Amino acid sequence: MSFPAVLRDRMSRPDWLSPRVLRTEVLAGLVVALALIPEAISFSIIAGVDPRVGLFASFIMAVTISLTGGRRAMISAATGAIALVLAPVARQYGVDYLVATVILGGVFQAVLGMLGVARLMRFLPRSVMVGFVNALAILIFTAQLPYLTGVPWSVYALVAVGLAVMIGLPRLTTAIPAPLVAIVALTVFTVAAGIAVPTVGDQGELPSSLPVPGLPSVPATFETLRIIAPYAIAMALVGLMESLMTAKLVDDITDEHSDKTRESWGQGLANVVTGFFGGMGGCAMIGQTMINVKSSGARTRLSTFLAGVFLLILVVALGPVVALIPMAALVGVMIMVSVGTFDWHSVHPRTLRMMPKSETAVMLATVVVTVVTHNLAIGVVVGVVVATVLFAQRVAHLVNIDSVLDPEGGTKIYRVTGQLFFASSNDLVFQFDYAGDPGNVIIDLSGANIWDASTVAALDAVETKYRQRGSTVSITGMNESSKRRHAALAGRLGGEH
Repeated sequence: MSFPAVLRDRMSRPDWLSPRVLRTEVLAGLVVALALIPEAISFSIIAGVDPRVGLFASFIMAVTISLTGGRRAMISAATGAIALVLAPVARQYGVDYLVATVILGGVFQAVLGMLGVARLMRFLPRSVMVGFVNALAILIFTAQLPYLTGVPWSVYALVAVGLAVMIGLPRLTTAIPAPLVAIVALTVFTVAAGIAVPTVGDQGELPSSLPVPGLPSVPATFETLRIIAPYAIAMALVGLMESLMTAKLVDDITDEHSDKTRESWGQGLANVVTGFFGGMGGCAMIGQTMINVKSSGARTRLSTFLAGVFLLILVVALGPVVALIPMAALVGVMIMVSVGTFDWHSVHPRTLRMMPKSETAVMLATVVVTVVTHNLAIGVVVGVVVATVLFAQRVAHLVNIDSVLDPEGGTKIYRVTGQLFFASSNDLVFQFDYAGDPGNVIIDLSGANIWDASTVAALDAVETKYRQRGSTVSITGMNESSKRRHAALAGRLGGEH
């Protein structure tokens, strides 16, 4: 086939239309839709709103982000993190204010996305990313514990059977996602055998009609903006952080690069659309994304789109059937997801022995804070701060100062090597022998870099101390960037005082 013919074939037939890929995407979307139902209901309860608000939000988020997002096959829907941020709004001011907050938060996300906030992802250390993944796995697992507490013994048996199916079936065939087989098989068995166990229907009432677009009934005043703006900003930041980190995780799994900028403003647009339909907003979901990408093998936007469509069909048209699904089946799926998500290599004794203690400390700080607060954004921020402090501390110790006295004894040369910034330059002023040095002093910075105003202020202080003793100081060897920084700030920072 000639190149033009191949090009025409590729343009006329997307990858997802091939029978094999289409089957994978459809089945993956169905499994994710089933897993989304109890999650959306639970997050609605956390936010203090009707379950339909969470279910509609998940449907609209998934469908919209499948078209606007920058990471293929990633699932976005109503999430616990967003629910926690918005819960005070719903509790104090009502659902309309919550919806208004979602719309404004989506606008903030779109603006941040267009301003290039996604580029900040490059500053996330690997140890923070590992901590993020491990914390997610722990949170996914602990979220299943309420469904395993105070329940009949048959629930544990069903979970065990479901796990056995999901572990064993892939060894025989991968034609059908093992989670889907486990959910269908356990549902049929419990209904046929008449076993009384908690079901999806016990989690909350499922909607019986389609969502209707509209505007929230809130006064268009500055007071309304004052109320919702802080929550909208928090929602925007938390949602973007979780979504971008989840996108990076999926990039690593699929060996594909995603458009983080598009994902950022796409999340914002999805939340705006969700708000206009009365939804509670959301962001990327790590658990459902892992089901879609890792367990089911989905790789295109179709699985995300179908997850939303199937969710709506299941809860509106097939609500009575979906209500019969035992929670044990979905709990088993999420336990498998948590086990598959956790980076077991990071806690292997051999890895811990080889890894620098600072890296392990950052990873543990991220995990502990995330698990304690149940807020991934806080955990990641703390992890980055700890990593920054430990890095600064480590680099600060790499600065060396050597001195040489010329043969005639009239000049002392100090050679400074290393990275000079606030952490390493604080003690710089104490490294010179002001009283014992001759009248001419040279500070050679050819092996150093000046990074900030703190260093310039420290050099000013050194020059002042020598000048007070009648000595002459010359600073030489600065590279171009250090020279520009020093020329712009020297003598203007109050260091001579």
